[in-house]
Amino acid sequence: MRYLKAKIFSLILVFSLFIPIHADEGMWLFNMPPSSLLKAKYNFNVTTEWLKHMQLASVRFGGASGSFVSPDGLVLTNHHVGQGAIQNLSTKDRDLMKTGFYARTRAEELKAAGLELMVLQEIEDVTTKVLGAEKSDMTAAQAAAAKDKVIAALEKESSEKTGLRSTVVNLYSGSMFHLYKYKVYTDARLVFAVEYAAAFFGGDPDNFTYPRYDLDISLFRIYENDKPMNSKHYLKWDTAGVKEGDLVFASGQPGSTGRLLTLAQMEFLRDVSYPYTISNYERRRALLKEFSSRGPEYARQAQGPLFGIENSLKATIGYQSGLLDKKLMEKKAKEEQALRGAVKKDPALDNEFSKAWDELADAQKKFASFFKAYRFFEGGAGFSTGYFNTARTLVRLAMEKGKPNDERLREYRDASLPSISRRMLAVTPIYDELEIFNLTDSLIQLQKEFGNYQEVKWLFAGKLAEDVAKDLVTGTKLGAVEVRKKYLDSELDAVYLSDDPMIKLALLVDPISRGLRKKYQTEVESVETRNGALIARALFKLKGTSIPPDATSTLRLSFGAVKTYMESGKKIPFATTFRGLYDKAAKFKNKPPYELSPSFIKNKAQLKLNTPLNFIATCDSIGGNSGSPVINRKGEFSGVLFDGNIQSLPARFVYSDQQNRSVMVHSRGIIEALLKIYNAKPLVDELLGKK
Repeated sequence: MRYLKAKIFSLILVFSLFIPIHADEGMWLFNMPPSSLLKAKYNFNVTTEWLKHMQLASVRFGGASGSFVSPDGLVLTNHHVGQGAIQNLSTKDRDLMKTGFYARTRAEELKAAGLELMVLQEIEDVTTKVLGAEKSDMTAAQAAAAKDKVIAALEKESSEKTGLRSTVVNLYSGSMFHLYKYKVYTDARLVFAVEYAAAFFGGDPDNFTYPRYDLDISLFRIYENDKPMNSKHYLKWDTAGVKEGDLVFASGQPGSTGRLLTLAQMEFLRDVSYPYTISNYERRRALLKEFSSRGPEYARQAQGPLFGIENSLKATIGYQSGLLDKKLMEKKAKEEQALRGAVKKDPALDNEFSKAWDELADAQKKFASFFKAYRFFEGGAGFSTGYFNTARTLVRLAMEKGKPNDERLREYRDASLPSISRRMLAVTPIYDELEIFNLTDSLIQLQKEFGNYQEVKWLFAGKLAEDVAKDLVTGTKLGAVEVRKKYLDSELDAVYLSDDPMIKLALLVDPISRGLRKKYQTEVESVETRNGALIARALFKLKGTSIPPDATSTLRLSFGAVKTYMESGKKIPFATTFRGLYDKAAKFKNKPPYELSPSFIKNKAQLKLNTPLNFIATCDSIGGNSGSPVINRKGEFSGVLFDGNIQSLPARFVYSDQQNRSVMVHSRGIIEALLKIYNAKPLVDELLGKK
C-alpha cells in the first residue's frame, strides 16, 4: 500500500508539472487536435471539416508561413517572409524594398524565381513501420540507420505514388513518425509589398517588443499552367475585427522548440551552442553595418542579410535568457526529477527507461568536444558565401545521385531533387563585393580556430584571408545559370576534374565535413533520437499524448485569447492604432528607425487614425510562425502573425500565458492601409470577395 501511495503521488506530481491545464500552450498536430481542451476552456467544437479547411488554406512559405486569402491563388504572408523574393526582384535603380510594390493588373505581377510554396495535403501515421525497423540488439547508430532506410523508402514510395513531396516527420523525440504529403507550387508572383519602413517601423530596437506599429505584409499569387491557381480552400476576411477576449487560432509552421529536451540538452545550449551563436551574430552584425556605411548601394545589398542576423541575434539572446533564468531551470529540473522518480518507482519502467537521461547527457559532452569543428566544416560557417553553398550542393549531388536512394545523404534523396534543380537554375542576384566581404570574415575565423588543420593550411597556402576570398569569388563561374546547369547534368568525374576554385574548395573540405557529420550522427543524433524517444514513451505511458510534440517546421495549430498583460505595473493594450504609429514617429522626430515612409506622410489625412493596426493574443508561437494566418471562431482571417513580445522568447523551453504574447497585423488595419495609403481598391475587392 505504501508503494502504491508513493507511485500515485509521483504520477500526480508528474501530471501537475507537465500538463498545461489552464495555459493556452501548445503547437498542436492537425491530426491530433486539442478538442477536449478547446471545448472545456472556450466552448469551441473542432470538426474534421474545419481542420481540413484550415490545413488546405495554410501555406508553407519557405521556412515560414502564409495562407490563401482569395479563390484565385492569392497568398498573404509577412513582408519579412517575402523579403528575400522582394529583394531579389529589386535592382540598383528599382529598389522595391524602399518603394514597395503593387501590381495593378495581373500582367504586372512579378515572378519570384526559385520560390517554392507548399500546401500540406495529407498526414499518414507511419510510426509502426519506422519503429519496426529497430531491433533490441542494435546500437543506437544501427537503429538510426535501419529506421532511416525505412523512412527513405516510405518517402520515395509515397512521392512516386502520389506525385506529392513526401517527408517523414520525427515527433515526440523519435517516438512517433508521420508522413507529410505536400503539393509544391513553383510559380509564385509578387502582387503587393509595403515599403520596408512600413513593414519594420521601429527596426531592431522594437523587434520582439510590444506595443508595435508595423504593417508587416506582402502578397503573392500562385500560378498553375500560367494561370492563377483555383484555391478552393481560402480564408474569408474578418471585416469586423477582433476584440479583447476573443478566441483566435494561428495555423502555421513553427520552427523549433525545446520543451521536451532534457536538462543536459538545455545546459549544452546554454553553455556551448548559444554563446558561440551569439558571438558569431554580434561580430557579423557589426561587420555588415560597416559594409552598409560605405554607401546607399552597399546598404541595399546588405539590408536582407543584416535584417536576418539582427532578428536571429535578438531571438537567440532571448532563448538564452530563459536558460540563464534560475527559476526556469529549476522548474525544468523538478519536472525531470519527478518523471525520473516516477520511472524509478515502477520496476518495469525503470528497466526500460532509466538509462535514457544519462546516455543523453554523455552525448552532449561528446558533442561539445567537436561542436565548433562541426559548425565550421559541415555547417559551412568557415565558408560564408552563397558560392560555396552552391558548390557544395553540386559536388554532393554528383556524389550522391549514383547511390541507392536510401544510402544517400538525406537532403539528396529523390524527393528533394526537383527542388535542388529549381534552386540551382533560379536567376537571382549575387553581389561579389559582399560575398568577398562575408567570406573574408569567415575565413579569418576558420584560420583562428582551425589553422592547424591540414585542409586549412592547403587553403591558405601562406596567403591572407582577404586574398583567398578574392581569388575564390572572382575565380568562380558559378554565378552563371548555364555553368550551374552544366554541373547539374555532369557525372562525378567531371566534377572531380573541375578547375572552378569554389568546386575545388568544396571537394577539399568534403572528407572532413562528412567525417564530422558521421561522428555527429553516430555519437550524438542517434543517441538523442533513441533516448529522447524512450523518455517520450515514458511520458506516453504515464499520460498519453495530452502534451503536444515540440515544433518541427511543420504545420501546427495554436489557439489563445486576444488579451492584454501587465508589464512594470502598467496594463499593455491589446491593440495599437494608426494614431499611435504617427505619435511614435513624431516622438522620435521621424528619424530612422522610426521614420514614416513617404506614402504614410502623404496620405495621413485619408486614414481613420483609430483603426487598429496591430494586436496581441496568447497563441503559442515561435520562429517559423511568421506569416501564420490568425483565424476567428468563424474561420475568418483576422490578422497575420509577425512577431512575439520579448517575454515570449524563453517560451522556446517553458510557456506561460501570463505575459507571453504573439503579435499580429490586424485585418482592419490591412484593409485601411490598402485603401487609403496605397489606393489598392481592386486588391481589397479581391480580399473581401467582391467582383
